[in-house]
Formats: sequence, structure tokens, C-alpha cells
Amino acid sequence: MTTPQSGPDLTRTPLSSVLNETKVVAVLRAAHARDYAPVIEALQRGGVLSIELTLSTPGVFDELPLLKDRFGAGLEIGVGTVTTASEAETALDLGATYIVTPVIDRGVIETCVRRGTPVFPGGLTPTELHAGWKLGATAVKVFPAATVGPGYISQLRGPFPEIQVIPSGGVGIDDVPSWIKAGAVAVSLGGPLLEDAFKDGNLQSLTARAKRVRRLVDEAGA
Repeated sequence: MTTPQSGPDLTRTPLSSVLNETKVVAVLRAAHARDYAPVIEALQRGGVLSIELTLSTPGVFDELPLLKDRFGAGLEIGVGTVTTASEAETALDLGATYIVTPVIDRGVIETCVRRGTPVFPGGLTPTELHAGWKLGATAVKVFPAATVGPGYISQLRGPFPEIQVIPSGGVGIDDVPSWIKAGAVAVSLGGPLLEDAFKDGNLQSLTARAKRVRRLVDEAGA
């Protein structure tokens, strides 16, 4: 489903119902994508249901259809670190629910807009973030977010009142409430959430951290 936004020729795909409700994206990087399933299960038990598989991990395109079949509609699986339109097309053909890119790449964004898929391009400066939003991004990813802090959202919305923001990069679990209260539509968490999960870490502890993040998000949004 798409809704007209910034002009008669532009459609902007909204956030999924899953991300709109849970407001947390778990960013997964591992030695190989075949290591993903147990970690995804632990996150799912903790209520984190939006999973980003990064292309910096080998085997993502091979494992994506298998993971989609395994987890079904219980969660959404997107693909991140996408830097070309070709990568975006492949990810979408294999069932990616959304696309994340660390940069403002017109080809990637336009591919997702054309196919009605949420896309979250990354940038840091107002010029970069506005460019991604103007091209039809569902939300722009402020990266690296720790560089600017939650107050950056309110400053962006001075000149760009409609812009939607997801912070990523250096966002710790304790930082989540500040970002949500500042107006972030979701938060993107990697290392602070995953910790040692891909190095024989305790997956029960991962589930506990996921539950904590969800609790903090819900409390901040209340």
C-alpha cells in the first residue's frame, strides 16, 4: 500500500504495521548468514520483530528465502547495507520486506518506491536527509546517530516538519527512550542489543535485552 505525499507523481510507502507497533529494528551482522536463525528466534521471543540482514554478512541472499519460510508472518525481514539498485531488486525478489541503505542512492530509493516497499536511506547532514526524503523514503536513517544525538530530530523538523527519522549507529539501549521521545518513528540497534550473540553468547540474555528495549520503547511512547 502506498500513499501520495510530496507531489502528484511521488508515492511514499508507509512503515509496516510491525515496525509501527514495535519501533525497533535489530541489525544483524555475522560471520555467515546461516548463523542468523537462532539469534532471530531469541529476538522474536523478546518481541523484536523487525530484522535487518546486512549484506556485509556473506550468504544473505542464499539464506533470506529460507528464513522467510522458517519464520513466516511472525516477523519482518529486511535487507540492509544495500548500495545499488541491482542489490535492491535482488533482495526484493527474494522476499525482503524493506530495504536499508547507508547512503542516499537515487537508484535504490526509486527501485523501492516503484515496487511499493519501505526504504530507509542513511545520511547525516540536512542536505542528505532531505534528499532521501524528497525521493520518497519511508523514513530517513540518521547515521551515525550518536554523532548528533536525539535533539537533532527537532532541529531537522524546523525546516522539514514532515520528515520521519530512524536513528542508527551508536544507539545504546539506554538511549532508546530519548530518541523515541524526540520523535523517532523507530530505533535501529546493532551491537548494544546483540552483544556476543553470534559468538556463543547466551541467547536467553539476548531475549531479555530485547524485552527491555521493547519495554523502554512502550514506556517512552506512552
